[in-house]
Amino acid sequence: MISFVIPVFNEEESLRAFYEELVRVVPDLEKDHEIIFVDDGSTDGSLEILKSFAVKDKNVKVFSFRRNLGKAEALTFGFMKAKGDCIVTLDADLQDQPSEIHKLLNKSKGGIDVVCGWRKDRKDSHNSVLSSKFFNAFASMFWGLQLHDYNCGLKVYTKEAAKSLYLYGGMHRFIPLLAYQEGFSIDEVAIVHEERKFGESKYEKGFIKILKNLPDMLTMLFIAKYSKRPLHFFGVVGGLLLLIGLIIFAYLGIWWLMGHSIGTRPLFFTSILLILVGFQIFFTGFLADLMINIAHSKDRLDQSHAHFPLKYTSEKK
Repeated sequence: MISFVIPVFNEEESLRAFYEELVRVVPDLEKDHEIIFVDDGSTDGSLEILKSFAVKDKNVKVFSFRRNLGKAEALTFGFMKAKGDCIVTLDADLQDQPSEIHKLLNKSKGGIDVVCGWRKDRKDSHNSVLSSKFFNAFASMFWGLQLHDYNCGLKVYTKEAAKSLYLYGGMHRFIPLLAYQEGFSIDEVAIVHEERKFGESKYEKGFIKILKNLPDMLTMLFIAKYSKRPLHFFGVVGGLLLLIGLIIFAYLGIWWLMGHSIGTRPLFFTSILLILVGFQIFFTGFLADLMINIAHSKDRLDQSHAHFPLKYTSEKK
């Protein structure tokens, strides 16, 4: 079975055309399917349109958050509900065409866990294209996963790869990296990208998006290298500051034993500050290690999905 997971936020203009295109393509894939729409707290008529799909099509399931949580949370919830062995994600704005899905499915048959779409000839504003190229180049250089397009909405996953992901905030932009860090194989396929015909993007555009994504990039750096061993990071930084502070303090101690006054010297206060900060950073890493061990002793999925505030679901009990 193939599960289609489609996050929706204020896309009433494109939803009917998108659904018609998707159901036209599905029979060519020659597999049973389900279509999961996750309404991310839309404030327009998107939810009513989605409800109409669920009424006439038994393969459509609709879930709606009471408020806007973000694309990452919508994808995570969709992955949790998906029952297919193969999971396809795509946006509902029709810039990534459902007719391109077969290209990614063919690639996945070679044993690839996550196949990403590559908008090779991207039909967006000049600023959006430049900012995207900068982001992809930086990510590929920094983390070693060479991809042309990290954030294309069209992706194909194995069930194991999709359900291993817990996304929040802006983490959906790093899905290939997150899966790669879990040991899944990643590849990409060039796809046709269309100009946006319905409305406009509901997310930040251009270089403003890069500035807002910087905290997420720093988070990903930490997750990729130190998520399971934070003390290795905080311990090194804290230990280095502590060592410098102790060396300075020892030097001043020798100076004091020689009969010189050190109580008013700026270097004395600097050494005390370095020692205190070093201890604090070291114990921050120690506490982070304890928290990770506690977290891994619980059922992560049950805990992480409990906060999704649904106001509507078409799923039959």
